[in-house]
Amino acid sequence: MIHGIIVEGLVFGIMALGVFITFRVLDFADMTVDGSFPLGSAVMSVLLIAGVNPFIAILVAFLAGAAAGAITAVIHSKLKIPGLLAGILTMTMLYSINLRILSNRANVSLLRVDTLFKNIGELAVSLGFTADWGILAFLALAVTIILLLINLFFHTDFGITLGALGSNPQMITSQGMNPEIVKLIGICVANGLVGIAGALVCMYQGFADVNSGTGTAIAGLASIMIGEFLVRSNRIEVLTIRVILGSIMYRALMVAGRQYGYLIHLTANDLKLITGVLIIGCLVVSKYGKGRLFPAKGASK
Repeated sequence: MIHGIIVEGLVFGIMALGVFITFRVLDFADMTVDGSFPLGSAVMSVLLIAGVNPFIAILVAFLAGAAAGAITAVIHSKLKIPGLLAGILTMTMLYSINLRILSNRANVSLLRVDTLFKNIGELAVSLGFTADWGILAFLALAVTIILLLINLFFHTDFGITLGALGSNPQMITSQGMNPEIVKLIGICVANGLVGIAGALVCMYQGFADVNSGTGTAIAGLASIMIGEFLVRSNRIEVLTIRVILGSIMYRALMVAGRQYGYLIHLTANDLKLITGVLIIGCLVVSKYGKGRLFPAKGASK
């Protein structure tokens, strides 16, 4: 059970990193992720069935997610449509696009297709390990590489500019940079990461489903907030790591809800309710945590 929690936490942690970039860094409520996640999954399944190298398929899934993010950014900036509505529109259109990619099928199985995870599992067994541990090691390495690349990106001049955009857009304009271009690139990178997560989940679960993106943005936001309670810091290296930790903790809470929810008469159908209540609780504590709920020392009660 613990192995499954960590594996899912790592895979969906990549998705949560994308949500982190839009919601926390850019201060942009992007619902595109609910469409770009199954988009990455659909692209991966079609390319694997066609015999394309899995690593190339992952790259294409990233580009597909980035293209979805670009559509949202263009709708928002050029058509002057609010960001939340722009993301919802793109997400809605992506449903039909994903169905087209999957040849008008709601789901596609990969049971008879050699996936990257199957090959890694076979390699792990040949080396004397179990297939599950081989997949876990690969995902840990993949997440580490992604974290290093993101951290390096945010230490570049453009990355610093992107980080400042969400809190102070006027400063970006005063430096002679176009905030719309900066935001577009940020949204593209974020949804590209979501596309990679969708591709990895597709291989891990063994199928692609057009409805797999439902609640993706909410799950990512919950992971971010849980991570913020685990670690307090303003350093980008810590901020990205705690997103992964929050994702693992979120998956653990969901597993606990499925395993022990019967004690309070909860079922699998109540998991979305648990997620919503969890996010509301995080928002309330983050808003009043330093005031009414947890007064500072010396403060009047």
